[in-house]
Amino acid sequence: MPVPPRTVPSSLDLHGVRWLRSSYSTGANNCVETARPASGPPAGLLAVRDSKAPAGPVLLFSPASWTEFVTAVR
Repeated sequence: MPVPPRTVPSSLDLHGVRWLRSSYSTGANNCVETARPASGPPAGLLAVRDSKAPAGPVLLFSPASWTEFVTAVR
């Protein structure tokens, strides 16, 4: 399986995905948003973006990498 790019422009390749914010997020728009693309090269990966720059770059993580990261920051 080819390795997907580490970042993709959200306005192009991830158009139409449902972005989610933590319930702990405030209305200050200073958080990250996540999405799980269902199709295309990023399918099966977790997409993460800055809520202040929704058209900016998106980081892609494998489910295992994201779980490891969240476990480490807890």
